[in-house]
Amino acid sequence: MRILYLHQHYSGPGGATATRSHAMARALTAAGHSVTIACGQYAGAVTGLAGPFRHGRREGVVRGVKLVEFAIPCGNHQGFARRTAAFGRFAAAASRLALAEPWDLVVASSTPLTVAIPALVAHRLRGTPFLFEIRDPWPELPRAMKAAPALALAAMEPLATAACRRAAGVVALSEGMAETALARGADPARVRVVPNGCDLDLFGPHIAPWRPPGAAMWEVLAVYAGAHGRANGLDQLLDAAALLQRQGERRLRLLLVGEGSEKPRLQQAAVARGLANVTFLDSLPKQRLAALLAGAQVGVQCLAPVPEFAEWTAPNKLMDYLAAGLPVVANLSGRAARLLAEGHRDSPCGIATPPGDAAALAHALTWMADNPALRGRMGAAGRAQAVRRWDRRLLAADFVHAAEHAVGLVPAAEASLVAA
Repeated sequence: MRILYLHQHYSGPGGATATRSHAMARALTAAGHSVTIACGQYAGAVTGLAGPFRHGRREGVVRGVKLVEFAIPCGNHQGFARRTAAFGRFAAAASRLALAEPWDLVVASSTPLTVAIPALVAHRLRGTPFLFEIRDPWPELPRAMKAAPALALAAMEPLATAACRRAAGVVALSEGMAETALARGADPARVRVVPNGCDLDLFGPHIAPWRPPGAAMWEVLAVYAGAHGRANGLDQLLDAAALLQRQGERRLRLLLVGEGSEKPRLQQAAVARGLANVTFLDSLPKQRLAALLAGAQVGVQCLAPVPEFAEWTAPNKLMDYLAAGLPVVANLSGRAARLLAEGHRDSPCGIATPPGDAAALAHALTWMADNPALRGRMGAAGRAQAVRRWDRRLLAADFVHAAEHAVGLVPAAEASLVAA
């Protein structure tokens, strides 16, 4: 079948951001389907296309997948108004593309939620079925974070409900996200959980290690690799670093890798507080990040202390840490905490601390420095869990089944449900 895959924030493997859509599109292509991805220009993303934009777009084929890239920059560094405008522009451009050809299926991957608009337009005007993928539940998550004006949240409500009810299939990244779709009236028989997975070839103990300049060979490197925005709550890491420094802990170095609206303020705060044990790095292409994780000793997962994050988030970075064989320190409850506690064969693969508790974070990091042998067992348990449960190739096959089920190519009994 001919599939239009809408993901405004798409990136190929050469970028510094998530590549889930790339993997799912490749899996759909390998299953015999023709896939066209439509995207914008997301900060940190690399589509693989080169050359000038003509009439606001450029296109080509990269690794067997056709890409249509619109000249619509977007990123967390932008303010709310600019990002909202970018969302609207992409929705308009993607709607024209969705109506331009006779697609058999539209995949609408949110966030942003506005990606559902072209899917709904094609469904209404052409009868095209669509698969709605929920990466973050909107407006539930922005409301919980108080990150959007009341008027914007009110506008999202009918759009989210329509997307869930009219979709031929809904794919959610966690069971908590799936529950938000069901609460909006999605057909339970058409809702499937396909979590984020691990790229076991890109990340792992087989990768040659790299440590950035200035990191002493004797230091335990604890890496946070991800967005530096409000939702990430990275002040907690600075607070933990300050506690470690006051305690005279000299073995640990926190590496904060990535970009985002909060990064300049965080850098200034680290300098003002004299935090010699914190290093900021720019976003790294995935291959370079894999080398950094291979040279590090701990992966750090951090989010703001928002209760809804417990079940409504599925961080890519956590999957990267597990694939790399790193023990994890996370300040999360819920799904991530359960995952770390389960580990593999009675060995946990990390430590979950209470959200918002910088002292507990500092204590967990100190434990990692104190216990290199147990730290190694945790990392091995994380890699084993990644191989057993989170191999992205297996999860991509479930995504393909969900897409084929949405158009009736496979019966419901054959469309597998993956528990998060």
